[in-house]
Amino acid sequence: MALLSYEFMRRALLASVFIAAIAPMLGVFLVVRRQSLLADTLSHVSLAGIALGLFLNINPTFTTLLVVAVAAIILEYLRKIYSSYSEISIAMLMSGGLAIALVLIKLSPNSQGINIQNYLFGSIVTINWSQVWLLGGLCVLLAVLFFLVKRPLYMMTFDEDVAAVDGLPVSLMSSIFNVVTGIAIAVMIPIAGALLVSAIMVLPAAIGMRLGKSFNWVVLISVLVGLFGMLSGLYTSFEVDTPPGATITLIFIGVFIIVNLGKKLVVTLRRKQHA
Repeated sequence: MALLSYEFMRRALLASVFIAAIAPMLGVFLVVRRQSLLADTLSHVSLAGIALGLFLNINPTFTTLLVVAVAAIILEYLRKIYSSYSEISIAMLMSGGLAIALVLIKLSPNSQGINIQNYLFGSIVTINWSQVWLLGGLCVLLAVLFFLVKRPLYMMTFDEDVAAVDGLPVSLMSSIFNVVTGIAIAVMIPIAGALLVSAIMVLPAAIGMRLGKSFNWVVLISVLVGLFGMLSGLYTSFEVDTPPGATITLIFIGVFIIVNLGKKLVVTLRRKQHA
């Protein structure tokens, strides 16, 4: 394939494989916990981390990791304070992150040379090997954690009160989950884009929940859907020269529509057979 002759495409393809495993695993728990907006909030906050790195003239990846991890902890704290009004913390962090990002970018010494679109919508050219290996390490870590703490995380996801009664450190686990989600978002942004990374986490999970009959099957199907969407979206983006994050998101939306129409058709046919 012609695209494999380019080193930046080889980096992007490998990164896409890792993202296809990372995003759905976290996305399933986010959807079940009804925290889909958590990913969206942290992705907006990540822009402040990117802007801080550009302002200080250091690697934006490291500042983004730090800012998003801190924001994830703050988000969990605010969620406890405003337990009945969780949207307050989401609105506060989302708008605050964007405001800080805009101010820092404007104050950056090289603000004229910053192409913010690459960070908003993703760019396959900006991926470097250190980001790829960071994604790979995170993928391995998440896979190990998934098998080690799947049961307690499953209990916390479906009923925090029951998990607390069983002696699980619910608040600590929730904070760690938020931080891990934030770190995953930070390292996925170069290819997925800050504005679309949440869709790449949530949509495969939503599709998997429509097709899977058990929790394990939902996770497996979500990962397979993520792999299909990431690789086909990246290839399409390369061929037609469109932003990778936007292209991948549109493919996921298309798959979501097809799956739901297919499910509806199957239900209709079964009803007619039993009529």
